[in-house]
Amino acid sequence: MERAQLLAAYGKTVPDVIARDLRVLFCGINPSLYSAVVGHHFARPGNRFWKALHLAGFTPRVLAPSEDRALLQGGYGLTNLVARATASAAELDDEELRHGREQLAAKVRRYRPRTVAVLGISAYRSAFGRPKAAFGPQAERLDHATLWVLPNPSGLNAHFQLADLAGAYAQLHHMLTMNL
Repeated sequence: MERAQLLAAYGKTVPDVIARDLRVLFCGINPSLYSAVVGHHFARPGNRFWKALHLAGFTPRVLAPSEDRALLQGGYGLTNLVARATASAAELDDEELRHGREQLAAKVRRYRPRTVAVLGISAYRSAFGRPKAAFGPQAERLDHATLWVLPNPSGLNAHFQLADLAGAYAQLHHMLTMNL
């Protein structure tokens, strides 16, 4: 992909993959420029979302980003706290993340997912005003939905290797299978 294409994608959006009554609505921080160019979630080479999702048991195989709508068949969806694409989530400020929480709450009221999984602890802490939040299930709810915080799958997140990501995502998958 050419640099000019990526730069032209600043501020563009990626459509939500969403439907009513999902088992889990996975919520990224915001789209990468690469994702905005191709129009699919977690599309940047090096992003480990699709591999982690499969290894955790959510999908029968590793989906390509272009197959993101196939998640709906399993009762899963995708959205972002902030809709606009940037080169890095570090370009977002706390106010924008807090506004994103309000937008996410409106989606939750409209689509009624059972669980919302926010993919990124720092973004969650800022957006939800919970500076000491930890990974995993949260005590608070978002409207009626259970809240989980999972690690950001970006290849830039060096704190988590693929096996660690898959393990964290698998904890959510296990909880879902226990509560069928």
